[in-house]
Amino acid sequence: MELGVNIDHVATIREARKTNEPEPVYAALLVQEALADGITIHLREDRRHIQDKDVYQIKEIIKIKLNLEMSLNNEIVDIATDVEPNQATLVPEKRQEITTEGGLDVVSEFDRVVKVTERLKSKNIFVSLFIDPIEEQIKKAKQSGANAIELHTGAYANAKTEKERMLELNRLQDAARYAKSLGLFVHAGHGLTYENVKPVAATGEITELNIGHSIIAKSIFVGIKEAVRLMRLLIQEARWR
Repeated sequence: MELGVNIDHVATIREARKTNEPEPVYAALLVQEALADGITIHLREDRRHIQDKDVYQIKEIIKIKLNLEMSLNNEIVDIATDVEPNQATLVPEKRQEITTEGGLDVVSEFDRVVKVTERLKSKNIFVSLFIDPIEEQIKKAKQSGANAIELHTGAYANAKTEKERMLELNRLQDAARYAKSLGLFVHAGHGLTYENVKPVAATGEITELNIGHSIIAKSIFVGIKEAVRLMRLLIQEARWR
């Protein structure tokens, strides 16, 4: 299983003071040294954390995979086709939200998703759609021409009881099996932490996890390389079971 580390919140700290530190590109290099498989960044339309220059710098410097999370906005798509990240993950975006609140509605946005997917794939960019674990959404994701889906794990991560958590885990596992049966690669992410990652990581059909906030939060106390190492260890333990 691959681990993509989202470093958006390194930029969040920088933008809080509108200064030049901490630099996300330096964080990306440290994550690479910690043997993560990829760097994930979200270039939001309002540029609340990651800036255009960060995207170009990180793509230029790192040797591991760059996964660019992005909306369907034409300006953002233009930047993506210019930068040519290894992977683009299409996500919904609302200006007022603190973080992404749900999966992309591929059903209602199907025509736009198809057009954006075609543009990205014309640049040999691997396309993933961030969606809720719903069969209809997965079916439309396959029809759109996307290479992969990323299952939104927020409902699982936010579950209040063990019963609710198991129900959401089962939904994720069923969705992962269905997506793989259609020939889609299956990724997962959102709200995953050191405490809840193992059951998701143990799901064999899921081949990539993208985790940000929890790793960056722990890095404040132990350093980013150690934070990545600890997360990788948990994932490996789950896969070895």
